[in-house]
Amino acid sequence: MLHAFVREIELQKDYLPKKPLDSVYFGGGTPSLLSDKELSLLMEAIQRNFSISSSAEITLEANPDDLTKEKLLLLKESGINRLSIGIQSFDDDVLQYLNRAHNTEAAQNCFGLARDAGFKNISIDLIYAIPNQDHQAWEKNIDRALSLKPDHISSYSLTIEAKTAFGRWAATGKLKPQDDEFAATQLILLVKKLEESGFEQYEISNFALPQFQSKHNSSYWKQQPYLGIGPSAHSYNGNSRQFNINNNSLYLKSLEANTIPATSEVLTQEEMINDYLLTTLRTSWGASLLSLKENFNFNLMKEHESYIHSLIKNNLANIENETLILTKAGKLLADKIASDLFVIKP
Repeated sequence: MLHAFVREIELQKDYLPKKPLDSVYFGGGTPSLLSDKELSLLMEAIQRNFSISSSAEITLEANPDDLTKEKLLLLKESGINRLSIGIQSFDDDVLQYLNRAHNTEAAQNCFGLARDAGFKNISIDLIYAIPNQDHQAWEKNIDRALSLKPDHISSYSLTIEAKTAFGRWAATGKLKPQDDEFAATQLILLVKKLEESGFEQYEISNFALPQFQSKHNSSYWKQQPYLGIGPSAHSYNGNSRQFNINNNSLYLKSLEANTIPATSEVLTQEEMINDYLLTTLRTSWGASLLSLKENFNFNLMKEHESYIHSLIKNNLANIENETLILTKAGKLLADKIASDLFVIKP
């Protein structure tokens, strides 16, 4: 599989604009399981086929139980300069419920080891709206996260997928998902406590201390081209989307035949406008009315004047410097608001 990744990197070397990469991200599974030799194989392939900026953010997603002192030193030496640690919770009962292999002590210890190894940019993941976890427990969880002094926090509401253990439990009544109001209350609490500690909610689910916004995450919301490598990976070059096949065996066979295992679709102008609205309205910088006019010849105010005024009147949005920015209350409804503004309804 790793050699297939290398071959895809070689075949895709002309997909992105000819400029240095400012972000490389190892994710989409458990890349912390890679050995030093395996990670080096991928890094060398990227370096051979792309120019990488000297200030590039090079992130690796990791499980706490994979991060030993020795492993962290090897990661640092390989060029990784940012870690995204999937802690999820600081409650042992919740971790067991989520079927995580680590416990709270391991999560705290690995974070300290990462700092000792020289990592100065560390993000942690947290999950909220977990069944049987009340708001007091969630607040305690946030406090324990802040006590580690991370540079970035990503936090997502627990999603129940149909074909998973949680999905089967929900279908049989063994698990009762939290409702939207409960999830919203926990997100509001998270925003309040993180802002009090100096974090900015620069995107609905992402919080950063000054100068620590993720380049990788931000590239999606700023419509910058990106290339995804591996089964199920997605790519975007500004004009089209590309989707890799999600079957491992077929992915490998395709690369063995020197064929890129992907299908693509060229975006219409309407789809580009919708994508712009969907992504930018989730962020602190908002949707630029001028950019919509200049890039798409689309006057958002003219098309949706009464609706936008109603958003402003109900304290769900503001217009600042020709930019539509959702308020904290508006961000709780961001996807709905974006959908209401779409040129073509889904």
